[in-house]
Amino acid sequence: MLITSLANPKVKQVVKLRQRSHRDELGLMLVEGYREIKRALEHNYRPTQLFYCEELFLKGINEPKLIGQARAAGAEILACSAPVFLKMAYRERPEGLLAVGPQPHRSLDDLVLPSNALLLVGEAIEKPGNLGTMLRAADAAGAAAVIVCDRCTDPYNPNVVRASTGTLFSMPVVETDGGTLRAWLRARGFAILAATPHAERLHTEVDLTGNVAIVVGSEQCGLTPAWLEAADLRVRIPMMGLADSLNVSSATTILLFEALRQRLAAGLVTAPPPQPPA
Repeated sequence: MLITSLANPKVKQVVKLRQRSHRDELGLMLVEGYREIKRALEHNYRPTQLFYCEELFLKGINEPKLIGQARAAGAEILACSAPVFLKMAYRERPEGLLAVGPQPHRSLDDLVLPSNALLLVGEAIEKPGNLGTMLRAADAAGAAAVIVCDRCTDPYNPNVVRASTGTLFSMPVVETDGGTLRAWLRARGFAILAATPHAERLHTEVDLTGNVAIVVGSEQCGLTPAWLEAADLRVRIPMMGLADSLNVSSATTILLFEALRQRLAAGLVTAPPPQPPA
């Protein structure tokens, strides 16, 4: 049956899930877009509902298979009209696919880390787009997990999911407080790296091949004194122009890929082959 009413209770529930308070109360999140839902399903995420609108499909070739996969994963499949889907969608250019499902919470004890693990820690990150981009960079650089510390932004914000391009589901994400995390890192022998413009050493001048936690701070204030004091490695990214700082997601990407460069050079990881042309 096609949902055509904007007053449908299920539609109204989805619209409410844009609000963080409602997401937290119900423990649910929104996942919109073909790529994001596909990656979620590929990593054993089980949505409870999948809304779709054929009128808005980009090509109409791959979407039916994805809908079948969501159905096989236990999702309730709900067809809706374009006006109804557009009311629920949060993207400017909806692709006609939107899933609802549980927030995949993990704890520090759930993490299974490899040797020479690379972790990314984000303290009080304020903007969903930045956090999502940081997740995407962590995935690309081979980080073992992303830890959200003393959160400002909800990791399950729809814009985090979108900016992460679905890597939220492939990258283990943990939320905790700073004090607990610092003790956990110390107990496991992690070197804590903090970037600050006041450091003497450049980010390319320290060893990032062991157990390393790269810690970045809020867009407005940077890292708190507690993290700067706990840091084993204080580094700065060279700034050659007038700007005295970088966007936190840009700085994070630079630090992560320096760690990856060193790990490739040391033979700890192997670069994958080039992707074939589309």
